[in-house]
Amino acid sequence: MLQTTPGCTILNTAYIERLNGTMRERLAQLTRKCRHAACRLESLHHGMYLLGVTYNLCWSHQQLSTNQQQISPAMASGLTDHLWSIVELLTYKVVPEPWHEPKKRGRKRIKPLPDPNQSKRPRGRPRLRPLPDPNQPKRPRGRPRKVILSSSTV
Repeated sequence: MLQTTPGCTILNTAYIERLNGTMRERLAQLTRKCRHAACRLESLHHGMYLLGVTYNLCWSHQQLSTNQQQISPAMASGLTDHLWSIVELLTYKVVPEPWHEPKKRGRKRIKPLPDPNQSKRPRGRPRLRPLPDPNQPKRPRGRPRKVILSSSTV
């Protein structure tokens, strides 16, 4: 790529390093020796995505802007014609891709449904005592109720 680019003799990494510095500065999970380490990789992914989108669409950059107009990287590359607000970005409706029915490949074997009359394999430790008879009433538990023995007064 370096040979095909006119005027370039060395590789310049300043732009990507600036982006890395901005990401590290604005996303607490990427700072060094921080208490905000990413517990889940998914939250880090969403944070980086949101930061990257706002970096390109919502924030103007000093090197790209002129005295009359604030310009974002998306405006400089021709993707948009104005600076986006955060509300506009978060409420923008994206049209979903059209649904395509997946192609069927080969025949699928259909498993027979399990027979409900057939008993399942027992799990866990075997019982030491048999189950109580469901027809017999349960034994009362806890402290017995206070009952007045005689209702006669003297």
